[in-house]
Amino acid sequence: MATVEEGLRSQIRNIETTYGRSIEEWIELIKASGLSRHGEIVAMLKTEHGLSHGAANRVALVAIDALKPASAGADPEASLYAGNKVALLPIHDRLMAVISGLGSDLEVAPKKGYLSLRRRKQFAMIKPAATHVDLGIILPGRAVGGRLESAATFNALFTHRIRVRSAAEVDDELSAWLRDAYDAAG
Repeated sequence: MATVEEGLRSQIRNIETTYGRSIEEWIELIKASGLSRHGEIVAMLKTEHGLSHGAANRVALVAIDALKPASAGADPEASLYAGNKVALLPIHDRLMAVISGLGSDLEVAPKKGYLSLRRRKQFAMIKPAATHVDLGIILPGRAVGGRLESAATFNALFTHRIRVRSAAEVDDELSAWLRDAYDAAG
């Protein structure tokens, strides 16, 4: 089975072949345009260069990542756990230790304020809050109860939310929920 990274490389090769420019040329074009917001870049690529929405979206994401300052992407956890949230870092580290052991096809995608965890599709997210770390997971058909809360008011992309208040709460039960979400995303 292809990994997420191999799939993305294949998508880039297909875009390069279909639209006749290398990804480096697209990045330079976007840089020269002065645009920096995802939606603006996608719109420009679609209207001025005839890219499909999917191709424009992928080129925009690659270009934004390539054009951001080197220090911006150096350590996503550092920005998530800055200031008074530094006390939550042991929880994050424990969660990541469990998640890293799930498989080699794991993609960790830093977002503004949280980390997205993907396999073939997203299965979880880690987001520091004021006094705990929120773990959003996708477990369709799983009943809500105990620590496994509904994610309806937290984030509509997930079915469940777990508020993790200490590294000790990253136990066998939580690890099993993560495993189930990971397996369902593959």
